[in-house]
Amino acid sequence: MRGKLATFVRRALRRKRARTDGGEVATTSRSEGFLSDEFTSSLPYWLPPFVLMGLAVYGAIVWNFFLSLTNTTGFAVPNYANLDFEMYTRAFGDPVFLGALQNTFALLIAFTLLCLVVGMLVAILVDQGIRYENTFRTIYLLPMALSFVVTAQFWLWMYNEQNGLINIILGVVGLGPYEWIANPQLVLGAVVFALIWQFSGYAMVVYLAGLRAIPTEQFEAARVDGASTLRMYWRVIVPQLKGATISASVVLMVFALKAFDFLYSLTGSYYPPKGSDILATMMVRQAFVANNRAYAAAIGIMLFALALVIIAPYLLYQYRAGEL
Repeated sequence: MRGKLATFVRRALRRKRARTDGGEVATTSRSEGFLSDEFTSSLPYWLPPFVLMGLAVYGAIVWNFFLSLTNTTGFAVPNYANLDFEMYTRAFGDPVFLGALQNTFALLIAFTLLCLVVGMLVAILVDQGIRYENTFRTIYLLPMALSFVVTAQFWLWMYNEQNGLINIILGVVGLGPYEWIANPQLVLGAVVFALIWQFSGYAMVVYLAGLRAIPTEQFEAARVDGASTLRMYWRVIVPQLKGATISASVVLMVFALKAFDFLYSLTGSYYPPKGSDILATMMVRQAFVANNRAYAAAIGIMLFALALVIIAPYLLYQYRAGEL
């Protein structure tokens, strides 16, 4: 480890100077490299906001972790003398937490997979050169510009049992009406459907960019070899969309973890419809209703760890691809 650090410092300080015979001489100078004049002169501009951001974000995460190791309730001063993992063991013995964890994973997986499938299918359709492509693409992407609050109120009306558009359409074919929000068996699926409506446009744009980057010759070569359209996309095109799939998956999963705003707007309280409680809503409820700050901090740390599990493989993929 020390050897690698020394090598890094030597490389950072090394400067190559041209010789008269055309070669180069390695020198160590402060005019270039890691400690160059340009680097030191730029410190006043970026170092203060960098330190403030570090304290506000990462400092708060560290403080939250230590808070989760206490037994603090309400706004009492935390006692850091006796730290333990009681809140974490309490969480895994709490049926409410386990239910919220299960709903979080179900929302995360169902929303991400279905959003990717819908986005890819729409992207393939748009890539066929349909008429009014730009207009269709803009309209399809427009819901992503809406806030969770607007989306929740819109779908609250769409799911209305008496005069909601979903039940009216289903009534035409003799189905329903259904209590989409009040029924614990249906509410999570209804939330996933609404979120897909809002964010599948993002997946469509990412996949469309990936499709447009594939050389036309590959489509033509597959057709010359006699491959059907379905086989061409499944065996030739879709495997080349791996990068787009990974990028879109990470962003969509992060959106899924931020579904608190949507669920809060459905009911206007920290208690989401029965059957749709997730870790984010439970964390806020424990902090500001039950006044269990330490328990809420532990839930927050586990949510942060879940986000890291999602993002770390993407960062590793980008690093290995030389794009980080």
